[in-house]
Amino acid sequence: MSIHSSSSHDKDIVQIVEDSIGLSKTDTRSSHVSRASKASRAASDYQIDHIYGDMDRREITLARQITRETILSAYQEKVRSRASSIINGKIDPSTAPPPPLKNGGDGSQFLDVDPELVTWDGDEDPENPQNWHTYKKVATTVIVSLYTFVSPLTSSIISPAVPAIAAEYNETRPVVQSLMVSIMILAWAICPLFVAPLSEMYGRKIVMDVSILVLLAFTLGCGGAQNTAQMAVCRFFAGVGGAAPLSVGAGVLADLYSPQKRGTALAWYAIGPTVGPVVAPIAAGWIVQETNTWRWVMWVDGIFIGCVAACGFLFYSETYPPVLLQRKAKKLRKESGNDDLHTIYDIASEPLSSKLYTSMTRPLRILVTHPIVMGLGLFMAFTYGFMYIMIVTFPALWTERYGFSLGIMGLTFLGMGIGFLAGTWFWCVYTQKVYIKLRDQNGGVPKPEFRLPCIFAAPFLECIGLIWYGWSAESHVHWIMPIIGTGIFSFAVMDVFQTIQTYLIDMNPRFSASYVASASLFRSLFGFAMPLFGRQMYDAMGYGWANTMCGILAVVLGLPFPIIVWFYGERIRNRFDKKLEASQAKKDEKNMEKMRKRELERELKEQEKLDKEKNEHVHFVAVETSPSIKNEDSL
Repeated sequence: MSIHSSSSHDKDIVQIVEDSIGLSKTDTRSSHVSRASKASRAASDYQIDHIYGDMDRREITLARQITRETILSAYQEKVRSRASSIINGKIDPSTAPPPPLKNGGDGSQFLDVDPELVTWDGDEDPENPQNWHTYKKVATTVIVSLYTFVSPLTSSIISPAVPAIAAEYNETRPVVQSLMVSIMILAWAICPLFVAPLSEMYGRKIVMDVSILVLLAFTLGCGGAQNTAQMAVCRFFAGVGGAAPLSVGAGVLADLYSPQKRGTALAWYAIGPTVGPVVAPIAAGWIVQETNTWRWVMWVDGIFIGCVAACGFLFYSETYPPVLLQRKAKKLRKESGNDDLHTIYDIASEPLSSKLYTSMTRPLRILVTHPIVMGLGLFMAFTYGFMYIMIVTFPALWTERYGFSLGIMGLTFLGMGIGFLAGTWFWCVYTQKVYIKLRDQNGGVPKPEFRLPCIFAAPFLECIGLIWYGWSAESHVHWIMPIIGTGIFSFAVMDVFQTIQTYLIDMNPRFSASYVASASLFRSLFGFAMPLFGRQMYDAMGYGWANTMCGILAVVLGLPFPIIVWFYGERIRNRFDKKLEASQAKKDEKNMEKMRKRELERELKEQEKLDKEKNEHVHFVAVETSPSIKNEDSL
């Protein structure tokens, strides 16, 4: 029975309950029932008698229905108000407040309405990941960074071993040889579309732990592969396992740190994906050379992944606030005996099926319809793709043209590594300085476009680095010259990544995950496809002209569109953000209907239970008062 469809007698009870607990359309404050505050509450404070006093079961049930209806109505009103303000141009999407429950909210604003709502015990609750001790935060950050480090490391560690693998498998096709490296990147394009919502449903830890086990299993499988097909399949599924940390890791840091304190943690976290592809070939080259077998490359990688997994199992704790609150509610239900304790996510949460659908379709829709994501994403994708062309073609350049051994060849990746590290530090500092300066010049009002000025240097740096690298290799000059070229290119890569990703995040914080997922999908597809023709391109054109062509292409892709976004970006993004908000508003209404339907089904089950208990009680009373029963007892 819903509170809106009760009988005349039950409506009287509803009014009694509303009056007794202080709930009405104009007043949601407690008067009779002891209400919760954000202070710490003991398990006894959640007991039914403590909350509802001498109210009977029917009154308690109606009180619960009223509070849930009040919360759903308030939630719906906030969602509608936010969407309306953006669609009507009253507020900028980039500075709009987050939707309700966004960023791990605990629903504490409803404590005065719902006494059975489980929230954090105040702003300083030590169970809240943002209040964890510094050493625990640092340990978690290190473990997540290691999880994120091993996947890119595994993606490139096979590169120095490809010639040996091809010789054993009698594989002479350059495309297939390159595929052994890049097929792992294809998995990174696909898997994040459904991994992220799973982490929000079941928690970060279970997803991360399962993913690294999958990565470990298929990496060892690569070590035992007996033909090209087995190697390709194992590499792809290793990519499936490695995709989760890349898509969930940043969310873990968001759980731990406020936006003001997140910068340093993100900088350390970003080192893994950039250094991993460089460190791996250095180690792999020496392993192949000293063991005379490529299989030990995968086995050593598996041993390292296993060590990281063991550290994660032992020291990595769950960080996702909704899951932690649900665990807290489960514990309190057991301690207090009150099975109706719940979190705000049990009342107003999007169904998993809806999350999966949105996560899988929205990035694709944004990629093909949003000009800013398409334009900036194309430049980032080209940059990422050429980085993997370098990784795939390095062994042939240094062993065939320069005559280096595999071990020494691996050391040539240090140029890229130094460029990545220098770029991470320089662009992190400089882009922030430029952003703050432009914000202050704008009267303290920030704009996402203030993130862009540094990107104007990237296409020219990429062009210089590629031409330097290409013609140095073509002319067979001293080995340091091509390495300097790769360092310049890698330095520019970090400019592209940091600038574009921060801009996409700032465009509209509500859809930032979808914007970044769209760019990541585009980038991973290029990272998979471009290396497949790298060797043929160099064989046909030579290193000099091939890199000159790619350098010019970098300027063509990387200069005009950022200029357009600098002058017209605000107008373009607001136009498309309004469309997204309107589409999301319709989706939110459908979700609200599902939430209310779910609540109605719960209410009906509760009412059926009450009616059954009432009928059993009436039958018991009738039997007890029956004259025939009394006469039998007297006999």
